[in-house]
Amino acid sequence: MSAACRRLVPAAACAATVFLFSCGGGGQTPAPAASGSGTTTSSVPADIDPATAAGISGKVTFEGTPPSPKPIKLTSDPFCAGANPGLTTEGGLVGPGGVVQNVFVYVKDGLTGRTFPAPAEPIVLDQKGCHYTPHVIGIQVGQPLQIINSDATLHNVHGLAKANKEFNAGQPIQGMKMTHTFSAVEVMVPFKCDVHGWMRAWVGVLDHPYYAVTGTDGAFSLKGLPPGTYTVEAWHEQFGTSTQMITVAEKETKDITFTFKGA
Repeated sequence: MSAACRRLVPAAACAATVFLFSCGGGGQTPAPAASGSGTTTSSVPADIDPATAAGISGKVTFEGTPPSPKPIKLTSDPFCAGANPGLTTEGGLVGPGGVVQNVFVYVKDGLTGRTFPAPAEPIVLDQKGCHYTPHVIGIQVGQPLQIINSDATLHNVHGLAKANKEFNAGQPIQGMKMTHTFSAVEVMVPFKCDVHGWMRAWVGVLDHPYYAVTGTDGAFSLKGLPPGTYTVEAWHEQFGTSTQMITVAEKETKDITFTFKGA
């Protein structure tokens, strides 16, 4: 057990770290935390003619009484209690006008026969203030996912994949990072921290770049699509999924709205 571990986390957590590394967390080295966030809009691939490329944009809304964010008790870890007081759940964030945040919108069907090389630039999933940020991200098969611990406390990254390989790895030191790649399409891969049970994130793994995650305005944009007919799906961790079929012509951008309904 290292002196660094004893300085940063309680003895019980250090003991847990030894176990977590034995479960697949080896091979990591401390490194300065990187900055960045998950890609939320698609770009034009090299084999798509920008002069004829189309687009799909719109919003995701909620009708009914939206769920209220719930306060999270952080007393189990004094660092978390001090670093992020007032932390609440992120699973059902609905803003003014019923716009919905953290919805993963992507092309589900319509790209058969096309291939899209994985970008070399990593998508970043950070652990900061004892929660994952971003809460929802998208990534391509084979693209690096860089997972960072920006907190001075132990976190354990547990990717509960099904189509891909499940993994977990301990990150006991602030600034540690690891890189993971996915080998198969999977919508969605849940992430959790085995040390802090409230920490949750979702990763959508695709074989193409046409996805977006809605922000506080509930908006999304899928740019650089080849003209054609597509099935577009909106996924939300609490509200479920909604799909629409849409046809876009050359240089055309169409707007669509997805609406989830509650009580």
